[in-house]
Parts: sequence; C-alpha cells; structure tokens
Amino acid sequence: MTINNRYLEKELSWLAFNERVLQQAADKSVPLLERVRFLGIYANNTDEFYKVRVAKIKRQLLHCRDQHHPQQSLLDQIQQRSLQAQHTFDVIYRALLMEMAQRGICLLDEHQLQSPQQQWLKDYFRQHIQPHLTTISLPNKLNTTPLHSAPFDLVQRLHHHCAYLAVTIKRNHSVDYALVEIPTDKLPRLVQLPASNNQHQLVWLETIIRYCIGDIFTAQPTADQLSVYAIKITRDACYALNQTSEDTVLEQLSQGLNQRLTAKPLRLAYQHTMPPHLLNLLKHQLKLSCFDTIIAGGRYQHINDFIDFPILGNKYFNHAPLPTIKSYPFSRAKTVFDAIKAQDILLYYPYHSFNHVIDFIRQAALDPMVSQIRINIYRVAKRSTIIDSLITAANNGKQVTAVVELQARFDEQANIRWARRLIAAGITVLFGVVGVKIHSKLCLISRQEQHQLVHYAHIGTGNFNEQTATTYTDFSLFTCHPEITHEVQQLFDYIANPTRKVHFNYLIVSPTDARARLNALIDSEIDHAQQHHPAGITLKLNNLIDKGLIDQLYKASQHGVKIQLIVRGMCSLIAGLKGISDNITVISIVDRFLEHARVYIFTNNGSPKVFISSADWMYRNIDRRIEVGCPILSPVLKQRIIDIINLQLADNITARLLDQSMSNRYVSRGKQPKIRAQTAIYHYLQRSEDHLQRLAHKEQKYHAKP
Repeated sequence: MTINNRYLEKELSWLAFNERVLQQAADKSVPLLERVRFLGIYANNTDEFYKVRVAKIKRQLLHCRDQHHPQQSLLDQIQQRSLQAQHTFDVIYRALLMEMAQRGICLLDEHQLQSPQQQWLKDYFRQHIQPHLTTISLPNKLNTTPLHSAPFDLVQRLHHHCAYLAVTIKRNHSVDYALVEIPTDKLPRLVQLPASNNQHQLVWLETIIRYCIGDIFTAQPTADQLSVYAIKITRDACYALNQTSEDTVLEQLSQGLNQRLTAKPLRLAYQHTMPPHLLNLLKHQLKLSCFDTIIAGGRYQHINDFIDFPILGNKYFNHAPLPTIKSYPFSRAKTVFDAIKAQDILLYYPYHSFNHVIDFIRQAALDPMVSQIRINIYRVAKRSTIIDSLITAANNGKQVTAVVELQARFDEQANIRWARRLIAAGITVLFGVVGVKIHSKLCLISRQEQHQLVHYAHIGTGNFNEQTATTYTDFSLFTCHPEITHEVQQLFDYIANPTRKVHFNYLIVSPTDARARLNALIDSEIDHAQQHHPAGITLKLNNLIDKGLIDQLYKASQHGVKIQLIVRGMCSLIAGLKGISDNITVISIVDRFLEHARVYIFTNNGSPKVFISSADWMYRNIDRRIEVGCPILSPVLKQRIIDIINLQLADNITARLLDQSMSNRYVSRGKQPKIRAQTAIYHYLQRSEDHLQRLAHKEQKYHAKP
C-alpha cells in the first residue's frame, strides 16, 4: 500500500458527502417537502464547493500551467463526479415535481397558466418585478466590440449574487443577445398563485419574467422571436488582504471583499436547449478556460432557494414540529448563575432550548453583580438577541469584550456590520491574532459574589446563533469550575495580547498544544492496548482530513485499538485497509438536523476521557485557528455524551458506511430493531430531564418531612 493510497482526496470525499444529501432528497421515508428542501441544500453546498475548493485547485493550475500536474487529474475527477451527480439531481428533481403535482402542489411554467392566472401574473410583473429589472446587451459576435463604444467586460458588469436569464432576440435576418437580471435580492423566488381547486400553485420568479419577456424589450424594434434560457455563474470566493496597508483590519477586509464582486467565473451552468452560438458567446465573454466547469441543466438553475420552500399541504409533507426540551437545572433555579453553581450543565441543541444561552447572557447584562462579559463572535443570527444583550450590558456599565472573527467565510460582511455596531455601543472589539482565525465558542462572565470574583463559562461546539441552533446539533457546557474558567480567562487574555505565554492543563487549545495533546491521548490508548487493558477511541467530527492525525489513528489501529468514527463530511481516512486500519469503522449520519458537534472519547483503561470541541481534525483547525476542546468532568454528563454517541453508532436508518469506494452504502440493519439516532436522542434527553425532575421532587419531599 503506497502512501498516496492511504488517504482519500478531500475534495472527492466532500462530493461523496453532498451525494449523501442528495440521497435524502430521494429517500421516500423523508417527508415530501423536506426532500425538496434537501435539493436546495445540495445545490447550495455545490455552489460553495466551487467557490472555495474548486477555485483553489484552479488557481494552482493557472499558476503552474502543467497539464500533468496532479491537481489536473483531481479536477478531471471532480468534473466527472459532478456531471454524474447533476444527472442524478435532474432525475430526482423531475420525480419530486411529479410527486408534488400528484399531491396538489404544482410548480407551473409559463405554458401551464390558465387565463385568470395569466392576467394575475401580468399585473404582478408590472407592479412588483418590472421596476427592479435591468438588462445587459451582449455583443452579437465573439470578437467584436460595437464601434465607438468602450471595451465590453461582462465579468465586471455581472453582480455577484444575482441570477440571470439569457435572451435571444431575432429580427428579420439578425440576432441580438441580452441578459436579464432576476431580482432575487428584492423579491421572493417562489410566488404562490391565488388558490385554485384546493391546489397550491407556485411559479418561479423567472417563470413570470419568461412569460412577460416581450414587455421588457418593448422599447426596441419588434422582435420576430424571443427565446429565454437559464444560466448560473459561480465565481471564485477568495480574496486577499493587503497586510502592508496602514488601514485597520476592518477597512482592509471591507476592501478585500470587493474582489469577490469582480472575480472571474469558474463554473457556468446553462439550460441544455441553449443554441451553440449563444453558449459560445457566453463562454467567450465570461473568459472561461479549459479548467472551468461548463455543465448543461434544466430550465431552473438556481435551486438553492428550495431550502426555504414554503410549508404547504398536509402535516405529512413536512417534519412535525419538535418541541424543544427545557433544561431542568436551569428551569428550577432562580438565576442561571445559581443553576451553574449547583452543577455543571450540558445542553444539546436543537433538542434543548437555545433560550438558556440567551438567558445566560441576558441575565448577565442586567445583573448588577456582573462586572465583565467576554465572548467570541463567529457567526450570529441576522437578528441577534445575543448582540442586543451585549449592548445592553455595555449600557449598564459593564466591561464587555467581543472577539469578532471578521473572516468567517460568507459571513464577513455581516460581521463587519456587527463589529461596527458593537464599537459604536462602546464595547471593546478585538479581531484576534494575525494570520489565525478564531473559531472557539466561548463566553466568560465575571460576577462579584461575597467579596470574591466568580467566573462562569460557556464552552461549546457551535456558534452563538439562535437561528442555526434550531437545525444544527451542538453541545454547550456551562461551568464555574475554577481551573477551567481560569484557562478560559487565560485564552481571552492571550487573544488580547498574543505575546503573552499561556499553558493549559484542562483545555485542548489550537494552535497552542492541540496536536501534541491529541497525539498523546492516542498514544495513551496504544499503551493501554499493548498492556491488554481496555482501549478505544470514538470520535464525532465534521471533517477528518489531517494526515498527521490520520496516521496516528492508523498506528493505533495496528496496535489493536478499536476506533469508531462518526464523520459528517470529508473523511480522508480509509477504514478497513488490511494491516493499516482493520480496527477502524467510519459512519456518517445525514438526517433532519445537521450533525455539527465535535466529540472525542478515549477509553483510558475503563475510565473514559470525554471532550467536546470546536475543532475538526483538519490542518487548519489544529495549526491555524484558535479552537478549544474541553474535558467533561461531571461523571453524569460524561455518561450522557457517551450514551448519545452510542445511539448514533447504533443508527441503522440514516447512517452510511464511509469506505474507499465512497458509495455511501447504508448501514445494514439485519434483524436489529430500527434505530434512528436523532429521534432516539430526543427521547433519551426527554427521559434524562424528566429523571432529574423526579429526583428533585423526591428530595423536596424528603426535606419536607417533619
């Protein structure tokens, strides 16, 4: 087995992950409209993949211009797998449209409209759409520019986030071309028609534009024929900061993000009926090269908006609402601080209510005994109550420090706005360590209690985002353990002053000591296995692609350590390689909620060490980001995490095996009872909170006895 055959290419592994998302869209056990939304998730994931990962490969190839470069072979494999997935997508899309129509939910095109609908859409077009429309005339020959006109640069004229329709305008013996911008930033993408025959009838925004296309070009000589074709353009999302500039980090990033607006396209998706001349014209004007992806598709290219497909039809078309579980320790206590002082508290979203986190910061903002709040901001909700509470705290005279990561991908503009708002409120805003992203999920509250300062910490695997907390699975630990809160305080001090020396005994901190600590934990399991003591490693990660840590896991496997991995996304490790990874199994779970939590469990001779972490096992997370892993010290909470992970390992409904073939085979159920981990975890947590409540009631009755 050669070195290269020991790892899967991370990009191909990512495509396999997105194919698991596509599997959900085809799975008839998933409610109908949830399957439609999975199509939107798949399309959105694909866009980000091209903007980031394919763009990076293309830059490398353009830099070296070597047709035999290994990245060229990788790009070819990506193109081939993407084309296969696009075909699968188209088949599933058509099948879902048919099934929706059979169930009374119809997506109509312009040829299916009845007379009343036609008039309604014409009125809607004139009132709501036409005022926002802009068009771009295209040169009608490949290598000419109209006389006396400035050079034509289509790349510069296209807006970064907009969708377009390509139009051919035939008059007598001439043909002109134009692009029509679809105003998706101003109007809903799906428009619901007035109710008819107990059916839900919808049209795409571009369907209305297609139907009224003649009204757009009325100022020009009458056309013999207007033909409309969908296109989709994906640009490189990379940008570079001017490190030598004297501007502030905020100003540098604001300028750097403008690079995305004019970045060269790297993918063109087009309606397969588009005439060759128009396609060639677009390829030429967009300056597409042999490294770029050009892919044929259907009449609707921007399927991302299916993510927000409206809730229609009967209750079986959508997931039934899942009431969030309240944490009994928080609910019974007078304040969040009383609750945390009594015991460490672990929450698991979206099963538990994220309101407990909101209350943690809101109560701190209002509590006269709280003197200081420190927090990491990576991604927050569009309407963030967390931000509002921080501003309230500052208004109440508390010292508030917010570490805002300006380079959180695709949230940069939002974080720039948040940073400016926080600064305007008098909050100390830090932008972290140069060259290192801050991805930790920390909040530290300092409170004066009986002549001493007590610290309360939140350490999590997910963001302070009440919106994503309804769909992402993440752990939050609340603790006032002195040693842990001291180390959280140390980390915030280090971010404020990166020259200071720090040392951590409890927390696993990237890039300070994470690699060494993780290697040591794996080596310890190897030692236990060699001494015939209980040994094992269980990891739950989003991505596992760091080759150094993979080699450590291979080494542990070769020494007899049983390793169980749950990896949602990319996984370069290959399980089941003879003599290398015989003792390793890998599964992936894709279901109703996005698996986002990171958990490390080491058997440790029967006394398990359990950590939650913000870090995946990727080079960037271990060596180029500030990440935090935290040990779970409470035996009860430690067992709770182990139980949850065991339920996921037992999943035989939504779990897929990850292997060298990347075929996404479902785990075989055999004669075992059905276990859907996310459902089982919800009921497990309900029982756990009910048990705590019963114990508390028994304790109250005991103390109430005379």
